[in-house]
Amino acid sequence: MPPLPFPLRRLFIGLPRRGKQALAMAADACLLLAAFHVALWLRFELFFFNRYYLWLSLLACAGGVVALAALGLYRYVLRYMNERVMLSIAGGIAISVMMVTAASLFFRIPLGLSRGVLVIYGLLALAGLLGTRMLARRMLFPGTHPDASDMRVPVVIYGAGGAGSQLATALRAGPHYRPVALLDDDRAKHQLVIAGLRVRPPSDLPALIDKYGVRQLLIAIPSASRTRIRGIVESVERYRLRIRLVPSLKEFVDQSGGLRLRDIRIEDLLGRDPVEPIPDLLHRCVRGRSVLVSGAGGSIGSELCRQIVALRPRRLVLFEISEPALYAIEHELRQAGQHPEVELVAVLGSVRDEAQCLARLREFGVQTIYHAAAYKHVPIVERNIVEGLQTNAFGTLTMARAAVQAGVQDFVLISTDKAVRPANVMGASKRLAELILQAYAQRHPATRFSMVRFGNVLGSSGSVVPLFHRQIRAGGPLTLTHPDITRYFMTIPEAAQLVLQAGAMGESGSVFVLDMGEPVRIRDLAERMIHMYGLTVRDGRRPDGDIEIRVTGLRPGEKLYEELLIDAEAVDTAHPRIMRAREHELPYGELLEGMQALQAAMAAADPAAIIAALSRLVPEYSPSRS
Repeated sequence: MPPLPFPLRRLFIGLPRRGKQALAMAADACLLLAAFHVALWLRFELFFFNRYYLWLSLLACAGGVVALAALGLYRYVLRYMNERVMLSIAGGIAISVMMVTAASLFFRIPLGLSRGVLVIYGLLALAGLLGTRMLARRMLFPGTHPDASDMRVPVVIYGAGGAGSQLATALRAGPHYRPVALLDDDRAKHQLVIAGLRVRPPSDLPALIDKYGVRQLLIAIPSASRTRIRGIVESVERYRLRIRLVPSLKEFVDQSGGLRLRDIRIEDLLGRDPVEPIPDLLHRCVRGRSVLVSGAGGSIGSELCRQIVALRPRRLVLFEISEPALYAIEHELRQAGQHPEVELVAVLGSVRDEAQCLARLREFGVQTIYHAAAYKHVPIVERNIVEGLQTNAFGTLTMARAAVQAGVQDFVLISTDKAVRPANVMGASKRLAELILQAYAQRHPATRFSMVRFGNVLGSSGSVVPLFHRQIRAGGPLTLTHPDITRYFMTIPEAAQLVLQAGAMGESGSVFVLDMGEPVRIRDLAERMIHMYGLTVRDGRRPDGDIEIRVTGLRPGEKLYEELLIDAEAVDTAHPRIMRAREHELPYGELLEGMQALQAAMAAADPAAIIAALSRLVPEYSPSRS
């Protein structure tokens, strides 16, 4: 059946809701009336115009329409018609039949073989009401029919549960995607038909690609763990499909009413299944306290702020040198408004300004500091040694000195795996920051100093993942500094949650190391991201591929691999993903003497002297290491 001409379709679709309901009720009334008289004709082979039969037909018609309305039939949207519509129609017709039966018995109207008439009437009415709706949907909304539009993108849905069936129904009603099959690992579901689609085993995917030209795979398993999603992606990535994800049922439909599907992110594959936090550790340094986060607008700092607000401190001080970054995180937290009782204070300032740091700590009665302010980009710090050391090392010294004077109870430094046997100034500056806090812990026991060391966080400003995304969208090439380079990865929310828990355990001067899982070979990461976009790698073996991976050479100060421990010794803690490192410390006096020498070299702007002074403070620092 061809669709209606566009002007007529626009006329019907443009009717107000009440107008559409009135039109449907009038059409149903005519169908019920016609069904009753056709049933009489089929049973007795002639039309009865007896006034009794006329009243019964009118009763069947009116009663049926009222019953259908009471069962909510006219509240359903034709475009999204489903099995509930059939139930409403069947229920309304059954009520209509019962009303006619009751009336004929009560008034003792001779109907002859009335059961045959009523059965025929019920079947005709059911076929008529369902058939007209299916016909109307096909004529008014041709895109909802599975074969109606070759322009829509053919997709396969992985997951035949509730989310998969809802997704299939919604996609078939839309103009963009044409679902052709459901895949599921559960053998009990194979060959079933759900939402009009046959459920198939994942092994049928190649045949579906060949038959329908499938270009996208939609994963509709909101409860799936990252391990499960990673397994699905690895099993299908050779088919050059764009892989997208239905994250959760509450995100199933966006505010505009359209489908909300997102591309699968590398975090879904590299991130680990979360470990339940220990509530006491999460709350110990935050609940009811005045908390300050330095570098509050950065990737780690901003996530710390989000999680800290949820833990209900008395006050959260956002300390940030960048005005746009400070505005962004303050605006986000105020707009969220989840805990309005938490006082938010936005402070524009530098961790290198001791007078301002001390004044702010005293003004807001800060009890806990999470020190995330730092320069993190290895090549930039390598070319700007003085600025990097001023912020990362001397900024930490300044904040620690102010914390002691202001009576802060807990000071937590956000460190990095690049501080372990550093090969660059950034890593050496962060190791020096750790040594500063360890020395202050020896001298000032009233403030508990601790350090949390972890690797790369996915999605941070310095992460390779956003860079690869941009390069893929631009058509390549993906730039890789070395084919064998490896890195540890962790999601920002997991890192922030573990930082909050680590900072609440152990004695002053403790260095905590987060379990980063297995290191990831960056070339493998690049290839997987290319496959996630449904593309292929172009190299000597595959000259017709889509995206080239180009090796550019190691950058100044860059290491092939990162480590988490200096002395390869750590002890377990109360949390399975937090370890405490046992590493050497500098005596307080020796540290101050070395810092004075470093500061003098910086004032003289002598790079060689700066590197020499830094190497004396951080003996593991090897500038030539690669």
